[in-house]
Amino acid sequence: MATLDDGTEVVVKSGEASAVRAEAAGLRWLAEPAVVGVPEVLGETEGRMVSTRVPSGSPDAGAAERFGRGLAALHAAGAPAFGSPPPGGPVEAWIGGARMENVTGSADQDWPSWYAEHRVLPHARRALGGDDLAVVERACARFAAVAGPPEPPARLHGDLWTGNVLWSGGQGWVIDPAAHGGHRETDLAMLALFGAPQLETILAAYDEAAPLADGWRDRVDLHQLWPLLVHAELFGGGYGRQALAVCARLGG
Repeated sequence: MATLDDGTEVVVKSGEASAVRAEAAGLRWLAEPAVVGVPEVLGETEGRMVSTRVPSGSPDAGAAERFGRGLAALHAAGAPAFGSPPPGGPVEAWIGGARMENVTGSADQDWPSWYAEHRVLPHARRALGGDDLAVVERACARFAAVAGPPEPPARLHGDLWTGNVLWSGGQGWVIDPAAHGGHRETDLAMLALFGAPQLETILAAYDEAAPLADGWRDRVDLHQLWPLLVHAELFGGGYGRQALAVCARLGG
């Protein structure tokens, strides 16, 4: 953190130039519909970004409901295609410390095939090998059968685990995005992965504002497979086993 001459507290982030550029573009894109709290990007240079600081707080039911409805509206703001980066954002982006490519799917590519090709398999190949990788590849062949009805590309935060949701001023704020066009259930599954506070209230408000397709709870595993493989790439250990267990349930 830093304090400007006028007393404003800000957050200063520095790092890999493409990562900072992607984060700044993602924050601006998520802020555009003005439906959830998003820190304002005050400035960006090569490898450094300054944004407004969000004071810390705790969620209550009202804030959770507002966040659920806002998240539904954010997703409904849409994206040009699956994999499309935010305007001005690079193709090479990051999720945590793992490289992520925002490769825009072709006009006739459905979400299951795009998800397998550009999200699941790249991280699986870096995290796993041999028979384990073959298990993931077999699961990918099942995605179309278990993905539910087609959805239009949503405007995703992309890394919406509980640590990237702050609570302040009676609303939820999102930080550190890996923003791209994707499936809206991916953000919801990410919220569930590490146990977001007031999760059921958020989900109920979301579902009331923008009803989810039947069977969405059965697809949480499918959408959590990608972040589990990202964690396996970064940290190894039990995350790889969790990912393989998901693949087994999917038919891998």
